[in-house]
Amino acid sequence: MSLEENNQADDWKKGYFQAVGEFKTSATMMRPFVHSYAWMARNRNLVGLGICVALFLLGFMLQGNMGVYFNLSGLVIVIGGTAGATLVSYRLERISIVIKVLLGSYLQPVKQVNEIVEILVDLSVKCRLKGLLALEEDEEETAILFLRRALGFLVDGYPLHQIRDLLHTEMVYFRMRREKSERLLLTMAEISPSFGLVGSVVGMIAMLAGVGDTDIVLATVPIALTSTIYGIVFANFFFLPFAVNIRERTEQELLLQKVITDGVLAIGSEQHPRILEMKLKSFLTPSERHGKLVSLERIREKFRIQPEPGIKDPVIRD
Repeated sequence: MSLEENNQADDWKKGYFQAVGEFKTSATMMRPFVHSYAWMARNRNLVGLGICVALFLLGFMLQGNMGVYFNLSGLVIVIGGTAGATLVSYRLERISIVIKVLLGSYLQPVKQVNEIVEILVDLSVKCRLKGLLALEEDEEETAILFLRRALGFLVDGYPLHQIRDLLHTEMVYFRMRREKSERLLLTMAEISPSFGLVGSVVGMIAMLAGVGDTDIVLATVPIALTSTIYGIVFANFFFLPFAVNIRERTEQELLLQKVITDGVLAIGSEQHPRILEMKLKSFLTPSERHGKLVSLERIREKFRIQPEPGIKDPVIRD
């Protein structure tokens, strides 16, 4: 190789390693942004709530002095009256349950339907390869409580019609419990504007009582006006959206429970994994129905199966 060719090779190597170094540096610098994006994707509700609060407060700030809209007396009337009326209407245990449901709804992500379909197809293949009792391991490992119970019924040898009845009963009462939580928030949404009017009436009474004193009139006018704002804001910015969020979350979890019920019953009836896959994919939108979950390579990788020459795998045969 000539000296010129050696120099060209050295220049190419230097350029290559320099490009690799710049790429690693860029990847390191982008890592915090990637983590931030992943967090935002997992907590879309919280991000949306933060954006709405910021825009809402910005609208008040654009009008001038932000302190004009703060009225401690009206705030106490609205919050205290709404909380008191709620405690009169519902048991304290129900209120604590609603708080837990709300925290779980915003902080705990729910699995997607395509993930549940993939899990059930895997379980169907495993049951076909290793037998029904092999699902006992998945019963202990899965973090989805409804799926764990369904697998427990299946492994314990319950008849399929009993499994169907048990799971459907649990779904019905799950909906009823969530509807009670939603009803409590709707009640608070109905109550809070009324206490906003109460605060306004209190402010007007105090204002009329001090008609001859300018200081009293100026001090009571904000109570009369801002209390109504507080009641409306609490109802439409917090309580109603919270109720809608619980309803949306309930519908999503019920869909997952329906998918799990159909999948577990199909596994118990020894339905072919390919047929089960086609059946469960009907729960997905057309854009999500891509690829085949039951493939030879995927099965071998998932269950560590070594291919045997001359033997056709019964699991994937159509």
